[in-house]
Amino acid sequence: MKSGILAGVVLATILTGAAFAQSGATIKLADVAELSGGGATVGTNWKNGIDLAIEEINAKGGILGNRIEVTHADSQSNPGVARAQVQKALDNEPYVLLGPGYSGSVKVTAPLAAEAGITQIVGGEAAELTQAGNKFLFRTSFGQQSSMPKVAKYINDELKAKSVAIVWVNNDFGKGGRDVITKEFARYGIKVAADLSTEAGQADFAADVSKIKAAAPDAVFIYLNEEESARILKELKRQGVTAPLIGETTLVGQKVVELAGEAANGARGHVGLTTDAPVDLVKAFREKFVKKYNYIPDHNGIKGYLAIYMIKAATEKMGKLDAKALAANLHGLTIKAANEPGILMDVTFDQNGDIDRQGFLVEIVEGKQIIKQVLPKLN
Repeated sequence: MKSGILAGVVLATILTGAAFAQSGATIKLADVAELSGGGATVGTNWKNGIDLAIEEINAKGGILGNRIEVTHADSQSNPGVARAQVQKALDNEPYVLLGPGYSGSVKVTAPLAAEAGITQIVGGEAAELTQAGNKFLFRTSFGQQSSMPKVAKYINDELKAKSVAIVWVNNDFGKGGRDVITKEFARYGIKVAADLSTEAGQADFAADVSKIKAAAPDAVFIYLNEEESARILKELKRQGVTAPLIGETTLVGQKVVELAGEAANGARGHVGLTTDAPVDLVKAFREKFVKKYNYIPDHNGIKGYLAIYMIKAATEKMGKLDAKALAANLHGLTIKAANEPGILMDVTFDQNGDIDRQGFLVEIVEGKQIIKQVLPKLN
């Protein structure tokens, strides 16, 4: 009997020690982002948003008493490098994989994370990413299947356009957007007057803009990465194109405004995330970001920040650290900003890993994003 009691005491001590060890454990996250190359603007904002959120959460005791640590790896804006970096990150068994931001890089890395059973939270917006049945992949922003119908409706209902020129970047991000928006234009009977493919990192858009002028469309839909968006806006202004310029977040983001200067004025677009949103929590985030990094973040900075608070909310819902169960708990989860202010706006994740939350239609006026309409959650 004494032996049995002693064994029970020893077992209880071991279990208690294990519980204490878990509560004081380190939550290891791995981030693979575009820290150099053509996507450096995207990756740097994403990384800084992640670091800011982790700093805040750790200062308040971490997640369930566990401190967060993150390692950052550079994909060099190259899908092949991204795949190698993700494999290396997964070898260290992180709690969650963050990134990449470019859809092409997400496409080649997502199968690796899924095979490892690790939740992957990304910035990529290509429609196909969450349509392949991957139960471990989650977005931090709208996919093209959610945003493009809103853009096409605006062009049809508000601009009354009968013809449009489409300028898109020849990568997975651009192809996906071009395919979805083209189908939406067809639904409204809007003619595609010019369909122009451009290259990532392209510096000269003179020939493309000349083709746009020749086509004389009622509106121009621009779907390029941030730096290229700034370059084409400058060229459109130089060649005197007066048709309305419409796009998505990558046309009217903060970095584009800074690079394009006056040429950005008048550009309009649908954005799921903007630091100019008339939301108090978003304004507070912007102030904290500027104080820490001395520049105004674009939507990618918000994405990185939200990714960490997604992890926090889902883990606290579980009440334990369980990397294998995290994805299942994110599916169908609604996070209220009133309960978790770091999420900034109420958000719901569906069974595909896509998000539903309010969005905004903006126009660049005198170098600033002006909110024209607030679009509510779909459901």
